[in-house]
Amino acid sequence: MPTAKDFRLPDVGEGLTEADIVGWSVGPGDVVEVNQIIVEIETAKAVVELPSPYAGVVTAVHAQEGETLEVGRPLITIEVADDEPAVAPATAPPPAPVTPTAAAEAPEEQTALLVGYGPRGSRPTRRRPPRPTATAPEPPATSPAPPAPRPAAKPPVRKLAKDLGVDLATVTPTGPGGVISREDVRRAARDDVEPPARAEADGRTRGETRIPIRGLRKHTAAAMVTSAFTAPHVTEFITVDITETMRLREVIAARREFRGARISPMLFMAKALMLALRRTPQLNAGWDEQAQEIVLKHYVHLGIAAATERGLVVPNIKDADLLSLRDLAGAIASLATTAREGRTTPQDMAGGTITLTNVGVFGVDTGTPIINPGEAAILAVGAVRRMPWVVEDHAGERVEPRWTTQLALSFDHRIADGQQGSQLLADIAAVLREPGLALL
Repeated sequence: MPTAKDFRLPDVGEGLTEADIVGWSVGPGDVVEVNQIIVEIETAKAVVELPSPYAGVVTAVHAQEGETLEVGRPLITIEVADDEPAVAPATAPPPAPVTPTAAAEAPEEQTALLVGYGPRGSRPTRRRPPRPTATAPEPPATSPAPPAPRPAAKPPVRKLAKDLGVDLATVTPTGPGGVISREDVRRAARDDVEPPARAEADGRTRGETRIPIRGLRKHTAAAMVTSAFTAPHVTEFITVDITETMRLREVIAARREFRGARISPMLFMAKALMLALRRTPQLNAGWDEQAQEIVLKHYVHLGIAAATERGLVVPNIKDADLLSLRDLAGAIASLATTAREGRTTPQDMAGGTITLTNVGVFGVDTGTPIINPGEAAILAVGAVRRMPWVVEDHAGERVEPRWTTQLALSFDHRIADGQQGSQLLADIAAVLREPGLALL
């Protein structure tokens, strides 16, 4: 006798309370297998694909695309056979990393996966065959039209379309293989709001767009407000001559072991921060309000702020202080690529201890960054520019063009005082000014 099983929305992060439905891969009547991706959800931290914990037939979905659902609420109902094993979604431990080859060779009963990280690939959707009946009705004169295929688009593109109010079914794809790109969505959004050529450009016909505040953007807004009004921020600034660091960059980029690596100024900012924290570890800490304790971290999980289509995300590089310069370059590049593609997971953003943000990529000289909640400090790096600079050496003073940048360090004044914050910022600047100091 088949049994109806409810799959409830799990907490795929750290204490998340809700998620938005991005898109369903199945519907009522579809046959699903264990670990087949059934839905994409957007949490406060990431877009996640949820696999089915059951094999059977979908009898109901309990939320529509764009709807916000609370953790623990029924997500989908699947009719399973009495002898059908299931994967327990709420208690399944995180699996060890599995290579594609090993996953293909693993027996089906050993494919239990962490919810939200099921296997990617083909997602067959099979309609349930009709049960035979004693008196089947005559077939209709015309066959019903098949359901329209779901537009092909990656999760970040679907999120962008939802934010801009664009129906993907109306978008003409131009990407490889008929996939809808971000530019396709933006073009459709412009077409929706731009007035006809014959309309008067008086403001009455150009309209406005309302973007629902959901998922990551809502979480980021709440976190920044909490941080700004809970942690007493102090921000200090310094302008640095980094000409020697830029010369070192050229030397390193030419070395064979760095071939293929992206050797950017940001890499040296990150390394300088790691070195400076050895002298002032108080800034690699957190504030425990409940216990009324400062928690000093003896490891550095370096957060890198990344602007994406979903908004600002801050994934972190685990144990960044233990990485060589070459490994740190690879970690930063991988983190940035993953964020741009919308594949950053909640685990990637959990446990950060200090953050680095590059506002210079937008041509901005400096800013007053807000501390990432749970951390003690954030370092903002401004644009790297050639500027007139007074150089002092044994020959006296002279003005010449030099590579410069501005650094801004915001820190929690409950955790560190002005001397400690100033010391960290001065040490970072000293390493960038004279990279050879790292040998001392």
